[in-house]
Amino acid sequence: MKRFFISALLIIMCFLLQTTVFKGLAFGGIVPNLLIVLTASFGFMRGEKTGLIIGLFCGFLVDIFFGSVLGLNAMIYMYIGYINGKFNRIFYPEDIKLPLGLILVSDFIYGFIYYIILFLMRGRFNISYYVVHIILPEAVYTLLVTLLLYPLILWINKKLEDSEKRSERKFV
Repeated sequence: MKRFFISALLIIMCFLLQTTVFKGLAFGGIVPNLLIVLTASFGFMRGEKTGLIIGLFCGFLVDIFFGSVLGLNAMIYMYIGYINGKFNRIFYPEDIKLPLGLILVSDFIYGFIYYIILFLMRGRFNISYYVVHIILPEAVYTLLVTLLLYPLILWINKKLEDSEKRSERKFV
């Protein structure tokens, strides 16, 4: 139950930071995607199911407030969380290379899928412009913010796991 409330609080805080503080720190209209960082992080830290659930809630939050198609972001975030959860078996908390790489790829995939569904299907074929001016800058900006946000998420996850282990020993 504690994990649920803290996860919900993290989702809300990342959403608020992404939509308020980082809107003011936007470079050329590019804002880092903190919800991708959160979804991917929970995916490879906790597994496919948690990544999928966190992705669903993050995506629906974005859809409700900013989405033009309800469920599109939820679906993309869900898949990203699930796929990142597949890397749970090779995740080591001490190694930051895997999380950085997965978050970078996740943000790139999110931007690419979003482009395909919303723009390419409407006949806008200028993918090179979209990749160079929107997807790559957002991925790089997200990666830079990840260097600050990921250690905090890792620390919170470790504290929650320690708390769960302590409460588990009390009942055994």
